[in-house]
Amino acid sequence: MDNWIPFAEGEYLVDQALLVADNQNAVLVEDVVVEVCASQRGQRYLKGRGRIRNILMVELLDDSDDLDLLLDFGDEYKYLMKVPNLQSGKVFSPDVKSILQFTPLTPWQQLPQAEYTSLLSRLRILS
Repeated sequence: MDNWIPFAEGEYLVDQALLVADNQNAVLVEDVVVEVCASQRGQRYLKGRGRIRNILMVELLDDSDDLDLLLDFGDEYKYLMKVPNLQSGKVFSPDVKSILQFTPLTPWQQLPQAEYTSLLSRLRILS
């Protein structure tokens, strides 16, 4: 994969993150941090983590097998990660949150503010 990550090595806080199903249902992912690291050859890699209510993620997966991740870093830095690799805990008590880890399988797409706002307005956030 080419160097499609526009950030330098380091950790970045995400202002807002949402897991999104094909039917426009979404779940908030809290306390998201994205880490960018580089190989010895200079190739950058991205991985992230946050907290999610697993029971809501299961509800999304009932709607769709493929979930996208919408990330807002603030200002013009808004991205859509199509069908990332997701790993999460297996506790399904309604009030329990666990760590969600994600890594992209394809380059993410930067969204212009207008497109991001339009997408947000169509989402139904589960709680």
